[in-house]
Amino acid sequence: MTRLPLATAPLLLVAAAVLAATAAAYAPAPTASKGPGGFVVTGRVYCDPCRAGFETNVSKSIPGATVAVECRHYGDGAEKLKAEATTDEYGWYKVEIDQDHQEEICEVVLAKSGDPACSETEKFRDRSRVPLTSNNGLKQNGIRYANPIAFFRKEPLADCGYLLQQYDLKDAPETP
Repeated sequence: MTRLPLATAPLLLVAAAVLAATAAAYAPAPTASKGPGGFVVTGRVYCDPCRAGFETNVSKSIPGATVAVECRHYGDGAEKLKAEATTDEYGWYKVEIDQDHQEEICEVVLAKSGDPACSETEKFRDRSRVPLTSNNGLKQNGIRYANPIAFFRKEPLADCGYLLQQYDLKDAPETP
């Protein structure tokens, strides 16, 4: 292994810095699809046929479901935004929001199921909170991913008891 003279080390550091600065200058700038202050909220809606509260191997995506993004002010609870979207054939939705909602609580809320056999909701399990502000430390280029949310069957499937035993939920806390 050959050693470089000690005097060349600063030159190599300068060359590396110039190369990094040049690459950064010519790299495409990340953009949100709605421009500055805009966001795209995306997520998935599924059917929970066992009313488990989480996805299982019998859960299915729900095409044609309607969700709403609702934002309300922290202090007075006044609604500041309501935007709706419908899920695609894979149960995914996309809602474009055109401004920052830093002083608000924003949630994706289930509105209507695309599957009449799986259309029940439960309070507090019918929504997913999403931060719609650029002042939160997230580097997602304006894309916000909401947790999957589910509609429930009125009556669970007959084999759900056996299925849920396979998940070994002995140490899990009771559901609300």
